[in-house]
Amino acid sequence: MMLYLYQVNMDFIKELKWRGMIQDIVPGTQEQFQKEITSAYIGFDPTSDSLHIGSLVQIMILKHLQDCGHKPIILVGGATGMVGDPSGKSKERNLLNEATLERNLISIRKQLEKFLNFDCGSNSAEIVNNFDWFKNYSFLEFIRDVGKHISINYMMSKDSVKSRLETGMSFTEFSYQLVQGYDFYRLWKDKNCLVQLGGSDQWGNIVTGIELIRRKESSEAFAVTSPLLKKSDGGKFGKTEEGNVWLDKNKTTVYKFYQFWINCSDDDAKNYIKIFSTKTQEEINKIIDEHDKNPHLRELQKKLAKEVTTFVHSKEELDEAIKASNILFGKSTAKDLQQLNETTFLNIFEGVQTSHIINDDLNKNLLDFLVSQNIFKSNGEAKRMIQSNAVSINKEKISLSHTISSKDFIKEKYLLVQKGKKNYYIIVLN
Repeated sequence: MMLYLYQVNMDFIKELKWRGMIQDIVPGTQEQFQKEITSAYIGFDPTSDSLHIGSLVQIMILKHLQDCGHKPIILVGGATGMVGDPSGKSKERNLLNEATLERNLISIRKQLEKFLNFDCGSNSAEIVNNFDWFKNYSFLEFIRDVGKHISINYMMSKDSVKSRLETGMSFTEFSYQLVQGYDFYRLWKDKNCLVQLGGSDQWGNIVTGIELIRRKESSEAFAVTSPLLKKSDGGKFGKTEEGNVWLDKNKTTVYKFYQFWINCSDDDAKNYIKIFSTKTQEEINKIIDEHDKNPHLRELQKKLAKEVTTFVHSKEELDEAIKASNILFGKSTAKDLQQLNETTFLNIFEGVQTSHIINDDLNKNLLDFLVSQNIFKSNGEAKRMIQSNAVSINKEKISLSHTISSKDFIKEKYLLVQKGKKNYYIIVLN
């Protein structure tokens, strides 16, 4: 069993500040965390069966919260997932049915349980589902108990509403901030949860909850939001955005996940390592300083990719991803290729020109064979490149005397031909 050592005196807000993970904060929040062990929550809507690296920002905040001795509460929105949060969206989401949401909830729970400790005493992580308190709550009861405390003017002032007035917003989405506000109220009342955490796009919904607690109970609550993670083109990482990086390896393979971090720019990597690493400020500053001395070695990206891939997946899957990367970008052998599982092999060479052959095609001489697969335009071109040591089969250089046989095929099915440094071709034996 993994042991967790928590430092209750560690300053959670100070930790987030140096990592660049605070956008907005309600006055008094830092003092609350310094005063006592405090429960804080983040909500995740189960509108997909996997979280993504935008969600990972919030997971890291919960991890820092727990490492500082406080109690993380994860709210999975079985109810709010049926409504759809308008924050940061230019159009209304497709609403999901209860069965789909339940499947998504189960998957998300499994992911979250990998990252937080649910068995460590007073600050054990806890998962709650807002469907539990909304399923029997009638509409009339809700507008009487909640709606009367929040004015239309207050709701209209929120950016998530104002940005959609011209294009239109349904009453369903308009009411979302009341629903999320009630979540905070219930956790405040039932779990003594005093703080809500979230992305900066949630600020309007979060302060609605604080306002509801103030008006219904004449009490105070607190909040912290973090900047949204941006892609290189300035777009937000989200479940409905293009080019997203998922935590589920069936949606984003471990190889592609690892490559995302490896391919980060220096500026992005310096930002990401503060957000996604659990290393201390001193350790991270040292890594960045060493990287700046020899940036071409990309040691910062390598350390970031190793830590995050291990955290989200496993050390074994990291090793497989590194081996796969070396096949494309480093020195590797036919043995390395043979050791890859078929899924990883196909992921590495996704999009590579592929042709299919039968056993009879293996009877052709080498030059005719390579030309017939559209790797070379002519026997003369193929001959010249082989003689100049620029052609490999399964990562090993070949000569004109090489004979293609069924034994060359990886997994008895795939032949990898490389022309020059960057041109790959896959031949599939049917």
